[in-house]
Amino acid sequence: MSGIAKPLKIALGLAIIAALIIVPMNFNRYGLFILSQWAVMSIAAMGLNLTLGYAGQVSLAQGAFVGIGAYAAAIMTTHGWPLPAAILVAIVLSFSIGWVLGYPALRVQHHYLAFVTLAFSTLAFLVFRNESWLTGGIYGISNIPRPHIFGIATNKPLPFYYVCLGSLAIVSLAVWWLIRSPWGRAFMALRENPLRAQSLGVDTRRYTLMAFAIGSALGGVAGALYAPLTQYIDPVPFNLSLSLDLLLMVIVGGAGFYFGPFLGAMIAVLLPEWLRFTEGYYLMLYAVAVMLLLIWSPTGILGILDRYLAERRTKAASALRAVAKSRLETAQ
Repeated sequence: MSGIAKPLKIALGLAIIAALIIVPMNFNRYGLFILSQWAVMSIAAMGLNLTLGYAGQVSLAQGAFVGIGAYAAAIMTTHGWPLPAAILVAIVLSFSIGWVLGYPALRVQHHYLAFVTLAFSTLAFLVFRNESWLTGGIYGISNIPRPHIFGIATNKPLPFYYVCLGSLAIVSLAVWWLIRSPWGRAFMALRENPLRAQSLGVDTRRYTLMAFAIGSALGGVAGALYAPLTQYIDPVPFNLSLSLDLLLMVIVGGAGFYFGPFLGAMIAVLLPEWLRFTEGYYLMLYAVAVMLLLIWSPTGILGILDRYLAERRTKAASALRAVAKSRLETAQ
């Protein structure tokens, strides 16, 4: 059965990738914007999933790091710098700040840590709003250019969607490698039992800081793509609600599952659009759907699938034990 399941998984993955490439060719401008937003938010949610889902560190500051990346890209590209250079600066800046923000996690945990990251998120929003000499203040930064990739302009929605999708693919491969490396195993050990991880030789201090820094850097990458996507930024999108939305994406999709951020971002970005036919009720229906899901499955959508597969494996193992027991009794 496992020999058949692996090719099926590969075929399903290739089909999804082909659909993401081919189907949007027929979308209008708004549909491409929504899909591009899904790709960007998936990158930010993947960063938070590393911090929360794998390392077990609660953060309400991911939206602030998206803002840091967005402002870094907006300032640099409007002054003639290419987008790849702006993304690199956003990564370095977000990584450095995330490393510093990780130090409180060495002393406080759970909701206390959430309050610390909440304070940082508020501080970042105040900087975005009040430091007009740098960020434009409440007037924001407009006319953010989109890049030229190998001489091809991405001013139109479809080419820039492919930029966002390609960036998501690169980040996805990097995160896939990370969580299967010794770093990823150390993150999971840190989440499950920090004392046991430390007794086994895991440098909990270092890996806690790395979890915050890498997750924050991915938030910066998402922000650096968000700026040219909207071509105008102001402080409003980067307030606390964005951090809460990203937290919702991770939890709804399934914290600690690799595909959780993709699914959670799809629910958070696309479901409200699908419910717009209800007019003024779509946000209420969206909220009720999310609450019912989390009541039924606190581990998110992928948690339901994981439980189902675990039950199947248990039943299969029980059946094999029963067969082995009957054969042994027959032999005796």
